[in-house]
Amino acid sequence: MAPVVRAIEETPSLSLRLIHTDQHYDQELSGSFFEVLELPNPDDHLEVGSGTQGEQTATGLVGIESLLVDREPAAVLAQGDTNAVLSTALAASKLPVLFGHLEAGIRSFDESMPEEINRIVADDVADLLFAPTDDAALNLRAEGIEDGVHVTGNTVVDACHEHASIAAEKSTIHEELGVTAGEYVVATIHRPFNIDDFDRLGTIIQQLSALHCDVVFSAHPRTQEALVRADIPVADTVYIIDPVDYLDFLALQSTARVIVTDSGGIQEEASVLDVPCVTVRPNTERPETIEAGVNTLVKPSDITATVNQLIQDDAAHEVMTGYPDLYGDGESGARIVELVRDAI
Repeated sequence: MAPVVRAIEETPSLSLRLIHTDQHYDQELSGSFFEVLELPNPDDHLEVGSGTQGEQTATGLVGIESLLVDREPAAVLAQGDTNAVLSTALAASKLPVLFGHLEAGIRSFDESMPEEINRIVADDVADLLFAPTDDAALNLRAEGIEDGVHVTGNTVVDACHEHASIAAEKSTIHEELGVTAGEYVVATIHRPFNIDDFDRLGTIIQQLSALHCDVVFSAHPRTQEALVRADIPVADTVYIIDPVDYLDFLALQSTARVIVTDSGGIQEEASVLDVPCVTVRPNTERPETIEAGVNTLVKPSDITATVNQLIQDDAAHEVMTGYPDLYGDGESGARIVELVRDAI
């Protein structure tokens, strides 16, 4: 949302109030972003924290509704597919306020994923739907949603463009970890179906441990807890690190040989940064990356073979690069804010 925040601040006719749900409540997961990206501090904190799907959604719904009633904004914007987005959509849909959903129309077509339900409901009640791609807009049309749909690109592209050079200049993460550009793999695994199944998580770690280079594994607190509970052995070549700030992580991604992930956003960032992506999932809501050949879906048991080929075979590696503009031109934030301004 940083590009949108900046674009609002640069629009004289608009003012901004920033709500932090605290669903990502860890300092490393969210707090440092405001400082590193030079964003204004949140005006309100909801302290949603962890909990079940229902607990997070309900707590967010009560808090967001109260703020919207109190502040009476012209519009409220939310991005992505978290429970916080669902809470915002439900609260706004019952009040006289425009709701704008960023990343509208993204679909994995797997309703066993909580994120898919969140996306579908948010889009169904949204007034302004900012689709990152033509395919996302087509998904909305197939669901009977056409009014208020705008193909804007994704602000993840803006963020990468704005900060990649700053990260390269300021980050010292390579020296701190002792890794060399182009000679390591970045890994992130955090989705419940990968970490709550200890057999599956164990296979993922085993496969990462067998790679022919170092692995920097930026581990969500829940992932680290699962590794401890399951007592899963980790090879010396796999560096389990706490989440790092945005610039450091951007620097790590930018010069990785391969990225292994189950994150949606990181699939996009990998394409923007021209780094091959291996996604440990049966499906993806970023099909454009698969169609372009810059991302591939794998089972946990196939990680080693797939990634080792990309490490060792330059031709195979090159084939999985070359499409940095799949999700826009880097002007999505300004485009979205202009549409919001016109709508209100």
